[in-house]
This record gives sequence, structure tokens and C-alpha cells, in this order.
Amino acid sequence: MIPDFQSAMLPILSKMKDEKIYDSTMIRNIVVEHFEITEEEKQVKTPNGKQLLYYNRIAWSISYLRTGGLIESPERGKYKISELGKKVLNNPPEKITIRFLKELNPDKNLFEREKKEKTEEEQIEYDDEKTPDELIEEGHKRINQELSKILLQNIENASPYKFEEIVVELLIKMGYGDSDFNNGEVTSKSGDEGIDGIIKEDKLGLDKIYVQAKRWKKETKIGRPEIQKFVGALDGQRAKKGIFITTASFSQEALNYANNTSNATVILIDGQKLTDLMIEYEAGVTVKDTIKICKIDTDFFTEE
Repeated sequence: MIPDFQSAMLPILSKMKDEKIYDSTMIRNIVVEHFEITEEEKQVKTPNGKQLLYYNRIAWSISYLRTGGLIESPERGKYKISELGKKVLNNPPEKITIRFLKELNPDKNLFEREKKEKTEEEQIEYDDEKTPDELIEEGHKRINQELSKILLQNIENASPYKFEEIVVELLIKMGYGDSDFNNGEVTSKSGDEGIDGIIKEDKLGLDKIYVQAKRWKKETKIGRPEIQKFVGALDGQRAKKGIFITTASFSQEALNYANNTSNATVILIDGQKLTDLMIEYEAGVTVKDTIKICKIDTDFFTEE
């Protein structure tokens, strides 16, 4: 089981009572052995998918132990128990928490939190189980989930032709058509024969991506027959690449057919994936704020 960063602090400190110097790898091994973290659990990543979860949590455990004065760093990337840490182990608590560190070092404002109402105590305990990185990532995820809902509402209120324009612009922003808006076009409003947009992948238009955009209710399930029609439309254009984009979702039969058709490469993008891409490539959204997160540059403090 991957522990929260607070639960890992006491086992780490207890192991370091031998006063030996430990590096980050050795400390991770302490936690892995103590909590019996499996190989499968070791592969679990943080919400943004950029870092291993147990790496992140153990790094924060080390950070709080060090900031709280229970361990010290004699050199870069090396750690040993401090005199205060040894004193704590003489009468250890059941668990080392942020609250415990605050009481131990009341003058350390690094552990100050905004005052909360008593009715929010359970939420405080829940939040304290997560690292600051996790809280930031989860907040970012919740913002994007809400933004995704608003995007779908706006798309539903747009005309079918406007939706086709949105889809083509998104694909150009993603880099298709050499990111040149002149290489993307929406077909005529009638008589498009199942093709709503065309993107030229080269300047002469020898290689093209054909697009179908369906602005349907998000509760709708698109089945295999609709994808078969699209593949038929691709055949009529002698096309080898097609993207079917919808605000709805696809049935498993539709997904299987698209994955196994030999006539052309067909990519299916449902409403959730569509809004995720719009947020990622800033199509229909703008950046409200940019938050810069820094970390210590240990080289800066190293004396020659």
C-alpha cells in the first residue's frame, strides 16, 4: 500500500535512529519495505501522470521531516537524524503529522495554514493526507472538469456548421496541416457526402485527413452503423485517414469496428476527449492565470 506522506514520516525517522547517512533511494527502500509496496503500486503515477506517486509522497515526507528539524542534510541529497529527531524517538507519537511538527516547532511559519472553521476539521485531516503537489493537481483537474462541462454546453448551443469549424480549427492547433489554418477547410453546408472537413497534410494536398463532426447530445451512444457510413464516405474519396468527432460517446461495437477496419485509419474522438483536447490546445479557451511553482536550487547554496 502506498502511504500518505504523513504516515511515512515516523517509519523513516525510526529507521534513521542508527545515525547513519541515508540518500533518497535508501529512504524510498525503507518505505517500500515497511508498507510492503508492490511492484504494481510502484508504477502508479500522480494525477498529472508525470511522476511516480510513491516517489512524490516520500519526497514530501523527507521535506517535512527536514523542515521540521527532525532530520538534517549534511550534504546534497544526503540525510541523517538530528538531535531533535532522536529526542522525538525517545517518546515517539503514534504518527508524525504536520500538526505534530507545528506543536514541536511553533515558531516555524512554514507549517502555518489558513484558519478553518471547526466544521471543516474533517476536510483538514483529509487534505493533510495529500502532498501539496497532489492538492494542486487535483484542483487543476476539478477546474478542467468544470470547464469541460461548460465547453460542451457552448458547443451544444452552436450550429452544426460552427461545430465543424471548431473541430477543424482544433485539429490545426494540434499540428495537423502543418499548423497552417489555410490547410483546413469546412465542406459546404449541404451535399458534403458524409465529410464535414478536410485537412491537407502537405502543400499540394496529396495527403489529406477527412473529418466528420457530429454535434449530438452527450447522452447519445453512436453505434457501428454510423462509423460504417463514415468509412464508406472515406472509400468514396479514396481516403486513407479519417477522424470522427462527436459531442456524444461511442458504443464498444463502434470502437471495435474503427480499430479493425482495413479500409482506412479511423480515429474516434468522443465528447470528453474533445473537450480535453480543446483545453490542452487552447481552442475555445484562454489562459486565466499562470502559477509558477519553484523548488530549492541546492547548488546555489553550495560553497566552493
